[in-house]
Amino acid sequence: MIQYVKRKDLNILKYDACIENSIQSRIYAFSWYLDIVADNWDVLVLGDYKAVMPLPWKQKYFIKYITQPFFCQQLGVFALEKLATKTQEELIKKIPRRFLNVSLNFNSGNYFVSKMFKKNNCVLEIYSSYLLNYKKFNKNRKRIIKMTQKIPLYLKETGINSLLKIAKENYSYLPYKDSDYKRIDLLSKKLKNNKHGFVLGVFKDEKLLGGVFFLKDNYRITYLFSVMNKEGKKLNAITFLISELIKDFEGKNYILDFEGSMNIGIANFFKSFGAVNENYYQFKTNAFQRRFI
Repeated sequence: MIQYVKRKDLNILKYDACIENSIQSRIYAFSWYLDIVADNWDVLVLGDYKAVMPLPWKQKYFIKYITQPFFCQQLGVFALEKLATKTQEELIKKIPRRFLNVSLNFNSGNYFVSKMFKKNNCVLEIYSSYLLNYKKFNKNRKRIIKMTQKIPLYLKETGINSLLKIAKENYSYLPYKDSDYKRIDLLSKKLKNNKHGFVLGVFKDEKLLGGVFFLKDNYRITYLFSVMNKEGKKLNAITFLISELIKDFEGKNYILDFEGSMNIGIANFFKSFGAVNENYYQFKTNAFQRRFI
């Protein structure tokens, strides 16, 4: 049986246990994470939390619609055991029709079904030593790493507000509102407290050049948010940061999830570290189309 459960009625312990132990586990789907990044969210629950499908939604005037929140790349179906394609389709059919539009990213462990569009993500297994990982880097990335090693760059943890300051000064084209920056600030504080995230900064002569906000669970280190100032870009500080991160986590059985990208240039940058493509799927439909699902 599939039930629609409102957030306030959710059995949080069972829900989070399902997310943590699911085949497709992603940090984005935990209750505490969605409480920060989503305006509202409810859940489709299969049986006694055998599988769950979180539904983040917004309301504009009297119109309710499902939409993927910022800082939350993949949701979809999370199951303790492998589900049939038919079961995933049944969960999708149970999305209440009061949501007139649906745009939801399913995770890479879900099935590709009707009304879905393939999206690209880049991931890098860092199970082995840094030396073996380094061999996967392309020639240009190796060349740039050697250049950065001649500059007195170093890494240390920093605060998210330092990165947000750089973002506002150098990335005016980003689609974020002040409310989105407040969310990422709250998220950073929560993740620091529960040890599921960290912010790494690149410094030169005690000056912050930029950094990355990473998520961390039992399986993945996720590249959530990154910025560099003009000097940081000129010095290829982001290459230095990623290379050092791979070195720090060598042999610890993690996947480095770069969170993208559909942009060829960005994707090629991530692939220059040896990352490979991992597809996930976006489900999009509207009230008229859903009559035929």
